[in-house]
Amino acid sequence: MTNSFGEFENAKLFFLIGTNMTEAHPVASYYVKRAKLKGAKIIVADPRYQALAKKADIYAQIKVGSDVAFINGLMNVLITENLYDKKFVEENTEGFEEMKATVMKYPPEKAAEISGVSADLIREIARTMAAIKPGMLCYTLGITEHTCGKNNVMSTSNLQMLLGNMGMESAGVNPLRGQNNVQGACDMGALPNVYPGYQAVTDPKNKEKFEKAWGVNNLSDKVGLMIPDMMHALTTKKVRAFYIFGENLARTDPNITHVEHELESAEFLVCNDIFHTETTRFADVIFPAAAWCEDEGTFSSSERRLNRVRKIKDAPGQAMPNWWIFKQLAKRLGHEWTSNSAQEIWDNEHSMVAPAFAGIKYHRLEGDGLQWPCPNEEHPGTKFLHKDGKFTRGKGLFKGIEWTPPAEVADAEYPLVLSTGRRLVHYHTRTQTGRCGLDRVLDDKTGLNQMMSEERVDMSAADAQKLGVKHGEYVKVSSRRGAVKVRAKVTDEIPAGMVWMSFHFSEGNANWLCNNVFDPETKTAEYKACAVRIDKI
Repeated sequence: MTNSFGEFENAKLFFLIGTNMTEAHPVASYYVKRAKLKGAKIIVADPRYQALAKKADIYAQIKVGSDVAFINGLMNVLITENLYDKKFVEENTEGFEEMKATVMKYPPEKAAEISGVSADLIREIARTMAAIKPGMLCYTLGITEHTCGKNNVMSTSNLQMLLGNMGMESAGVNPLRGQNNVQGACDMGALPNVYPGYQAVTDPKNKEKFEKAWGVNNLSDKVGLMIPDMMHALTTKKVRAFYIFGENLARTDPNITHVEHELESAEFLVCNDIFHTETTRFADVIFPAAAWCEDEGTFSSSERRLNRVRKIKDAPGQAMPNWWIFKQLAKRLGHEWTSNSAQEIWDNEHSMVAPAFAGIKYHRLEGDGLQWPCPNEEHPGTKFLHKDGKFTRGKGLFKGIEWTPPAEVADAEYPLVLSTGRRLVHYHTRTQTGRCGLDRVLDDKTGLNQMMSEERVDMSAADAQKLGVKHGEYVKVSSRRGAVKVRAKVTDEIPAGMVWMSFHFSEGNANWLCNNVFDPETKTAEYKACAVRIDKI
């Protein structure tokens, strides 16, 4: 996030695109609702008429996978009607003419044809956003989980720069992270192209610095593999051993049948987790890990804030902290790592080699944490990025982005579009939430499991009537990759021609159906769009 949750309350406008905050990020949505009570306008662009859309001042029901065309249509209006922030654009950005040339190809009528949002509503949204500042833009996986995910993200940045909504409070581009401490994992360098602190592995100076800090030689200066490439490489034996740390890939990745084949192909597979999962079935070795509340450490939230995590209970059995497991592996590989706690790792290692975190030390995290960048111990942390239009790269860069459709669209054989996401009751593959209450009762139909005990397929009343399906009946949902049996949920949230499911349950998991195609650069899977059919059972 360029900005902070604390700024939500004073925002004058929210543009929420590709995000069901009420279910996927309920705490963040609470702050949006508080801002609305103070007079903030809410614009929601989403294929589903979900809870926050029902509270919106303006709702645009865009078609799945049409985000770039829709945003280009908004920017076309801003430019042709001279509503954009000329001063901000001229002083703080470059590439405007390239972006403009592309945007001019998307007048509201063309954007309407692609997105399903009327030309008049596109004009209304653009004019409203231009008239109210500051405005915050928030998105989640409805933007990123497409084969054009990177382009979707760049389009949101184009829009906010064009409006001058960057480098100030209660503005900016604010993606809400999909899992606990995803931000922290990235901060620590759990990416194939950077060292901790987002320092490029291709930079010789960074390579030299980390070789010295870690006491090693010949660190690679090549960008590593992303998960889909690793998984595919298991089948070709380019990758022979695979270490899975806190991921349930056998249920979270698209086209599960294919994923299971990839995991079976590993010659040696290690899992590091707090519970058995569908993925640990494939493991040769399982390291039992301590859970978040069973050790000391830090988490980074979506707003770049580091907070202390404190131990409240001992880990059961042989479970140990992740850092301890990694240290023991390193010892057996010939390295003696000196740090003996999460605090020592942070204070003596991580903050010493990552300039953005240099001023963050454990003794400064006793209160409400600190937001990076925080370059020295006198720095208060950074509430929002790019202050006064001063971007990290110098000037903000506009890019002309062309719309591309999803890799798979509805046709005569598979006439419905499936999109996927999270439900409020459960978390991911229920590795944790599916166990709620199991230590107290004999069955799994209590607590969260009683609230939702199986997957459903959400569908429109029009499609249900056409197929002769009643609410609560079992149906078969099929794609070119598989089929699942689930109950139908007939709801006004879903437009005709679309259905929606989650991936929380082993049975009826949407990922048996999803298309294993990826953004060519980010390698994010297209979970939000594939073609399916529904048959009455």
